Amino acid sequence: MGIFSRIASAIFGSPAKADEAAPAAAGASAGSTTVAQAGGAAAGAAAAATPMTREQVEALIAKIAESSGHSNYNWKQSIVDLMKLLNLDSSLGARKELAQELGYKGALDGSAEMNLWLHKQVMEKLMASGGVVPDSLK
Repeated sequence: MGIFSRIASAIFGSPAKADEAAPAAAGASAGSTTVAQAGGAAAGAAAAATPMTREQVEALIAKIAESSGHSNYNWKQSIVDLMKLLNLDSSLGARKELAQELGYKGALDGSAEMNLWLHKQVMEKLMASGGVVPDSLK
């Protein structure tokens, strides 16, 4: 399992939980029905790959921050704080691995440039995937 897969799993849960989390988050923000209201796993499976907004992803992460007591982490801007919040290794080695996984072309030196790029890419991929990790990132 790659680092991005671990990040997505920590936010969305297991694949079964991701099927529930993505439509529920979409329903909470957009006012649509949730999977339970729609009445079926088929609706959940189809909606799981539906892209989410940044606000929806951030709402899920904020719940984790609140429940863990780490609401002071700067996870909205810092890849290190996001990884710490999710109880993942945030060392330079782990961030280098994540950078390679996501296709970073710059120096793997833990620079501010690399860390900002990583955070942006992680958030974009979380939004685009809707809680479903693409096979290319597993």
